[in-house]
Amino acid sequence: MKWIAVAAASLLMTGPAAAETILLKPAQVFDGVEAKPHPGWQVLVESDKIAAVGPSLPVPAGARVIELPGETLLPGLIEGHSHLFLHPYNERSWDDQVLHEPLALRTARAVVHARDTLMAGFTSERDLGTEGAGFADVGLKQAIDQGIVPGPRLLVATKAIVAEGAYGPKGFEPGLHVPQGAQEVSGVDDIVRAVRDQIAAGADIVKLYADYHYQGGEGSKPTLSEAEMTAATATAHDAGRIVAVHAATAEGMRRAVAAGVDTIEHGYGGTPAIFKAMHDKGIALCTTLAASDATSHYRGWNGQEPAPEAVQQNRRSFRMAMAAGVPICVGGDVGVFAHGTNVREMELMQADGMPAAQVLMAATSGNARIFHIDGKVGSVKPGLLADLVAVDGDPTRDVAVLRAVKFVMKGGVVVKGL
Repeated sequence: MKWIAVAAASLLMTGPAAAETILLKPAQVFDGVEAKPHPGWQVLVESDKIAAVGPSLPVPAGARVIELPGETLLPGLIEGHSHLFLHPYNERSWDDQVLHEPLALRTARAVVHARDTLMAGFTSERDLGTEGAGFADVGLKQAIDQGIVPGPRLLVATKAIVAEGAYGPKGFEPGLHVPQGAQEVSGVDDIVRAVRDQIAAGADIVKLYADYHYQGGEGSKPTLSEAEMTAATATAHDAGRIVAVHAATAEGMRRAVAAGVDTIEHGYGGTPAIFKAMHDKGIALCTTLAASDATSHYRGWNGQEPAPEAVQQNRRSFRMAMAAGVPICVGGDVGVFAHGTNVREMELMQADGMPAAQVLMAATSGNARIFHIDGKVGSVKPGLLADLVAVDGDPTRDVAVLRAVKFVMKGGVVVKGL
């Protein structure tokens, strides 16, 4: 448990770590770009960045050498769809979390969730909505960046944006104002104002809901209009923010594609024509296979085939997207299931037909490119931040070995492994 002492020491840092030169010597390096790992490669880290990569690197004077025998070193993993302010629905329902858990309690949980995510090897994370916790994700991001608490590099979406009357919690006296899990809008002017409000508060990402259900028990229906989403996307892009859209229906996805968004989340109702349009526009799909898997288990599924229809529909859309050449984002909707078990999504992607090496590339350089952070993280190459993880065995053959990450470095600081 030596990593606990290292992590505890990192908590005391209120600024950048002191410059240190470290030579990492694993059995092989997966660089995040090529499908095959590189046996015998080493990585030299200077301060917070990767300085050199290759075989038989010279040891600079005063450098610390870390031996990682039998291990594969790879870029820090990137979680593409999470909710740090939620915990698994089999512990407490979404409604109860949003309505009845104090903000301080939810924030304390989120701090633990961020630590668990980092220790699982995910050094960057896109958090897509606080679900009723307001702008608390902005403060959590600041606390991580300032070294107050450990966690991944965060991209945050703050409140998310939904059509008026189309989200929740629900089930109260009509006309009664109930705290919502997202910011409600109605009309083009209103949604543009909401986008600007959230960006001003610290949002890195604008999250929209293209569809949802107005009443419990009815299926998802398109909610935001194409004009609303187009205006929101243009406003976000003008501010240099990317746009993620929850869309589970074919029409919701069509409107999102027409609006020129950056990623579509879930995409259960996708069709070959929609996925072709996504491919042609370079819009990525974040399939969240683990979300439908987890909720189906909560409802009594024992994991045996045939799987429930929700799981099968998710699998079909994932395979259609792959066949169409759509960029695939790795993100499991973590929070629906336990933080720190993020690899569950990667395992399901491999099980549903994506080769392990492609899953790894998607979770590293692929996510980095989709989220426009590939100039900082996502690959093992000189000049990028030294966000690195190591694991026994070869994850390019079986991503399940990532369930037991042994070594985590973030920005040149070892937070787990020594």
